[in-house]
Amino acid sequence: MKKKIILVTGASSGIGAETARLLSHEYRIILCGRDWERLESVRSECEGDDNLIWPYDLSDINDIENSLSSFIKDNSLEIYGLAACAGMIKYLPVKNFSPKSFEEIFRTNVISSALLVKVLVNKKYNAGNLRSVVFVSSNISNFGAKAHALYSSSKAAVDGLMRSLSVELAPHVRVNSVLPGAVETRMTSHIYSDTELVERMAESFPMGLGRTEDIAKGIRFLISDDSRWITGQQLIIDGGRTVNLTV
Repeated sequence: MKKKIILVTGASSGIGAETARLLSHEYRIILCGRDWERLESVRSECEGDDNLIWPYDLSDINDIENSLSSFIKDNSLEIYGLAACAGMIKYLPVKNFSPKSFEEIFRTNVISSALLVKVLVNKKYNAGNLRSVVFVSSNISNFGAKAHALYSSSKAAVDGLMRSLSVELAPHVRVNSVLPGAVETRMTSHIYSDTELVERMAESFPMGLGRTEDIAKGIRFLISDDSRWITGQQLIIDGGRTVNLTV
């Protein structure tokens, strides 16, 4: 039986790479990212020999629709699912805000994902094949923290996008988001290099700190038909951090 195809963004490292590897056991994967060599490395670790690479910098929102639609046409693809794992972190206090800083993070974290969905639901390009979308948000989207306004507002926007799209695209397409807690990735390596900080963080997570596979398994569930009656939802995967009121 022909495998369903999943587009995984941010597939060159971290949660995206783990998601690509995990999903490849059941699906054919399109790996999207900026670094061809790292994408090739992840592809070599995936199951199957028919996985593809779409090398694209998602911060370039002006050509994203043309690039993806051409890629789909050139490879005769029918894309079933989107796991939007790409993202960037930028920590700035309010005194350092600028239009450019907001534009940079919103291009990658919000606008690119919206435009990917736009292409994938267009029958001209994907013939109505899209059935499931999972955005990787963050548990900070529902909370606040010093110097996190740029990042948290972009992730809150992701969840707002998810909710509205889940209504607009029903019943043919399900749209959900995964909200990870603290997970060590290439993007968060600067945090995990501080041993004292990591120890303090771990104390606030009842189940301890997470791993990328914990998030990937949540994405796999929401992508799959096992979640056929779930849409418009935030799946929080944070080891109990957001319900821990222990002082």
